[in-house]
Amino acid sequence: MGKRAPIDQLKWWKKLKDHRYIRVILFIVLGIVMYLTMLSNIIPTTLNVNLGSYAQQDIRAPITIENKAATEEKKKLAAEAIEPQYTNNKAFAQKQVKKINDIFDIISQINEDPEVESIQLEEQTHSELDNHMQIENTVGSLEEKLENLRAIISSQTSDDLSDETLLTFLEADESELEIVRETTTNAIYNVMSEEIRINDVLEAKDLVETKIVISTVSPKLYQAMLEMARFAITANYIYDDEATEFARKKAIEAVEPVMIREGQLIVEEGEVITSTIYSQLAILGLLDDQVNIYPFIGLGILVLLLVLMLAYYLSDAKTSLRNNNSHLLMYVLIFTVTVLIMKISSYTHNLHFQGFTLIAPVAVGSMLMTMLIHQRVALFTSMVFSIIASFIFNAEATGVVNYTFGIYVFFSSVAGVFFLSKSNRVSRILQAGLFVSIVNILTIITLLMLRNAQYGWMEVGSNIGFGFLSGFLAAVLTLGLLPFFEAGFGILSTMKLIELSNPNHPLLRKILVETPGTYHHSVIVANLSEAACEAIGGNGLLARVGSYYHDLGKTKRPHFFIENQMKMENPHDKLSPQLSKTIIISHPYDGAELLKNYKMPKEIIDIAEQHHGTSLLKFFYHKANQESSKPIPEKDFRYPGPKAQTIEAAVVGISDCVEAAVRSMAKPTPEKIETLVKKIITDRLEDGQFDECDLTLKQLNIVAMSICETLKGTFHSRIEYPEDVKKKGDSQE
Repeated sequence: MGKRAPIDQLKWWKKLKDHRYIRVILFIVLGIVMYLTMLSNIIPTTLNVNLGSYAQQDIRAPITIENKAATEEKKKLAAEAIEPQYTNNKAFAQKQVKKINDIFDIISQINEDPEVESIQLEEQTHSELDNHMQIENTVGSLEEKLENLRAIISSQTSDDLSDETLLTFLEADESELEIVRETTTNAIYNVMSEEIRINDVLEAKDLVETKIVISTVSPKLYQAMLEMARFAITANYIYDDEATEFARKKAIEAVEPVMIREGQLIVEEGEVITSTIYSQLAILGLLDDQVNIYPFIGLGILVLLLVLMLAYYLSDAKTSLRNNNSHLLMYVLIFTVTVLIMKISSYTHNLHFQGFTLIAPVAVGSMLMTMLIHQRVALFTSMVFSIIASFIFNAEATGVVNYTFGIYVFFSSVAGVFFLSKSNRVSRILQAGLFVSIVNILTIITLLMLRNAQYGWMEVGSNIGFGFLSGFLAAVLTLGLLPFFEAGFGILSTMKLIELSNPNHPLLRKILVETPGTYHHSVIVANLSEAACEAIGGNGLLARVGSYYHDLGKTKRPHFFIENQMKMENPHDKLSPQLSKTIIISHPYDGAELLKNYKMPKEIIDIAEQHHGTSLLKFFYHKANQESSKPIPEKDFRYPGPKAQTIEAAVVGISDCVEAAVRSMAKPTPEKIETLVKKIITDRLEDGQFDECDLTLKQLNIVAMSICETLKGTFHSRIEYPEDVKKKGDSQE
């Protein structure tokens, strides 16, 4: 029981490590790392200042925000600056003319009939007859007529016109009164047709006198006409309430908001903190008596968005991170290391060297992910790194986000991905570092030019120098950290594959010594599978190394495999088909067991175990059927599988079958080889051997063409030399 407990615990852990809850925990850890590394960079800066004190330093606005109080004051001043709006009401001329005509009509009626129905003019308009009232006691004397007239007309009109003027009109005969009416109203209309402001009324009254030119009336009647005309003249350019409100509204709308711009100097060192400056500091949230939790909430939302984006992408992308929690843990560790490197590098701004923060080896994360995981994952994560860097490196920025450094990190990280995506051999890491340095320099020059500032050669040179060192340091750190991640997570990197392909490896030496025929066969299969995998975008180096070890199980019973039967009888001739089948079918699993004992990478073990899939041992199956009296099920002579799960395992299986078949051909020609290769691939396709891997029909066709091209070079025609011809002739004799 004591020996089984550790094994049971290991099985328990293997089940747990791929559980979805572990994925959730890893993403939570990722979010915590992001939040903690950016937290100190978003905590609002507060100042201990008092009204009337002196500023201890230059204070600039960390954000752009509207000064609403100043905006409202500006709107108020704009509204007050609008003068009252006036309108020239041309209807006033007609109204005043009608009022005068009404007065003359009343005078005419009183002169004609003292018992006339009185009509009192409306005081509000001074132009319309209203309120009819009957004068009970009418007398014909001038005094009574005057009294009657004043009773009829409005009190205001009565007060403005003198008794002498009214009596003069009452004494005039009808013809004179008609001339007076026409002359007076014409003069009034002419003057009132022009704009008359309140301040210009007296001037207009004087002007109307000049318009009354008549010589047919008595001087007394003429003076009465002048008084009547002056009485009628009034201002027609009046205050327009609606127009005034509209003008003020337009003025308010035209006011631009008063903004405190990011980077704006609020107060200089030594300047007195006035009430205006103090209010601006309060608006910006820089006073130490203010508590603002919004930045912390905002950072939490940002981290949540980034984690959700990563979780969705990593779960959707066709990489090992989708279902391998060990690889996801490695991703989280690489992410954490990269962010911590950026965080530590951000403190270099305290050294006060121009552009020293650019030395941060920000490309190390994307380069490690490209080497260990996948270039698409590294490319997407580069965008996340650039966002995080925009916050971490904000010490020299006026606001919370340093967009310039974010752009720099993005291009630096992406450069490493693009260079290593072509070939991820270890020897290219230093070359990738140089490429990153060049991209860093170009990015720095671009950003300096976009700022449109006057930089000295020393400043430009220091920025470029630190940017160059950034790429170099990223390459060195990648080389240093790569072995730790490979060893800790069993990652089959290029370096590891090259190490496993060394002929001096104990297992390869075992194959060479114990099964030389199998070794030669494996080398040819390696050539075929590597070329084919690279042609369809697979990992050619993995296919080559997997081919070296795929028949390792044959070392257990080497002489039962034809390539190792040199000048000896075939032992299967003396065995039953069932026993031969058992020996042959066991070799993939014997090899997988040996590989596991040597702690070989899982990818190599999978190729050894899957390269035959569930294919049928046709020779022994048909032999068994011939020897049996009843049909034997195919499943008894099939490999138990599993089928190929990867492109590399499938291609190695095809190459293994093709090499054995071509080697058995008497006189292989390109046409025969091509026919044979296509037949083998078609048979395996129809047998369902590719059902569990991502091979397409187009890729299978490319694999066939690649294998044929490689075999043409292997089985080429050889020129017969004279010695060969002579030997051939001697043998014929």
